[in-house]
Amino acid sequence: MPAGMSPHRTVAALLFVLVWLSAAWFGSWEFNPNNATRLFAAISIVEDGDAVIDDFAPLTIDKAQFDGHTYLDKAPGMTLMALPAIAAVTWATGERSAAVPHVFGDPALGRFLRLRQWAAVASGPALLTALAALLLFDLGLSLTGRAGAGLFAALSYGLGSPVWGWSTTITGHAAVAALFVVAVWAFWNARTRAIAALGGVALGWAVVVEYQAVLAGLVIAGWAAWRLRAAPRLLVAATIGGVAALLPLFAYNLFAFGTPFRIAYAGVQGFEGMHQGLFGLGWPRPKVLGEILIGDRRGLLWVAPVLILSPLGWSLFADRPRTRPLALMAAGVIAVVLLVNAAYFYWDGGNATGPRHAIPLIGLAALGLAAVWQAGGATRLAGAGLLALSMAINLMVAAAEVFAPPEYRWPLWSAVFDLRFRRGDLRTFPSEWLGWTPWHGLEAYLAVALPLLALIVFLSRSVPVRPGCA
Repeated sequence: MPAGMSPHRTVAALLFVLVWLSAAWFGSWEFNPNNATRLFAAISIVEDGDAVIDDFAPLTIDKAQFDGHTYLDKAPGMTLMALPAIAAVTWATGERSAAVPHVFGDPALGRFLRLRQWAAVASGPALLTALAALLLFDLGLSLTGRAGAGLFAALSYGLGSPVWGWSTTITGHAAVAALFVVAVWAFWNARTRAIAALGGVALGWAVVVEYQAVLAGLVIAGWAAWRLRAAPRLLVAATIGGVAALLPLFAYNLFAFGTPFRIAYAGVQGFEGMHQGLFGLGWPRPKVLGEILIGDRRGLLWVAPVLILSPLGWSLFADRPRTRPLALMAAGVIAVVLLVNAAYFYWDGGNATGPRHAIPLIGLAALGLAAVWQAGGATRLAGAGLLALSMAINLMVAAAEVFAPPEYRWPLWSAVFDLRFRRGDLRTFPSEWLGWTPWHGLEAYLAVALPLLALIVFLSRSVPVRPGCA
């Protein structure tokens, strides 16, 4: 243990390293439209000083058109987060997009995009997911008094769910999940204006990353307002933080479209469902809700079996006065995310392993697992087994394919294992950039990650139990 560091802080630091490394080690397909369109916009801003992606338009089906020009058709948060990484790579390599063929699947263009995507992932979603795992550990410890409970929740979130695989992309799903965790942690611990403001910033930025995050975010904001009702200065700080975090959205719209109030979704091309209801949102459909949870193509519980225990955990927290409001808020967030997903015209997300639009609920679902671990006995044993299974599943997903094609039933077997993983079609940092074979890249990860995981578990046993926790 590093000199001067408490067991709690040591475990938290090592957990952060493990989760960040796990996300940054693996990669996703840079030509997937959800990755590519965000990359194209960031590259255009860095290289040309505008948000127009006309030169890249034939390379992606995800795009918007206004006034004869093509733009990113998403909320701009992930593109804005990628700008420092894209700028750094451009400066370091001196390479610009004009020097590579603009041909879908071209190896030179693929390598050009892949390097920038990796840098953006390592400095963006991977960092946010690692931070959220650390904060879940701290929250679980605070709620139960036991480091094992916090670690169980954090590992279930960061390595036992599709958050891992989506953290290898620059789509917004994992980022929003992480930002919701940051907000909940901040409002639970809001004893200073800085921490309260952090909660507001996290909620505001989640909306800049994904517009629909405003709906579940309002549930968290309502709980925060109730929790901080006796401390107006903290509530004001949180509000200021949220408003400040929203300003880049309006600044981007003004920069890109000449008006702060234009929504890119309004110009979406090729997806007529986006023009139904409110940008594709109608009424939730019960059958779709079942498909999101247990369906054979996108079922969440098939890719994160450990989350089966989440309702039990939250019911345990709901029985305790100290954590009952937190449990009600978490249930509200989970319900809103699921209902919004079930109401969305393109609910299945196209190419996706698991229900990608439901990923933002996973942080709060995982937090409930802390109570499951605290309960001990057979419940804890079942949780440990389900976590081990979930981590193995999501290692395979992160290494092989988080963008499973929509036509596959039981995609974990058919599209992920049989089509990719079994054949060694993996994306690892050593195999992409150091000339190693994919299997050697995976083995190197396991050689680092498994001892680190064992050390974290061992050290967590020395974290003192906190008396007086619920």
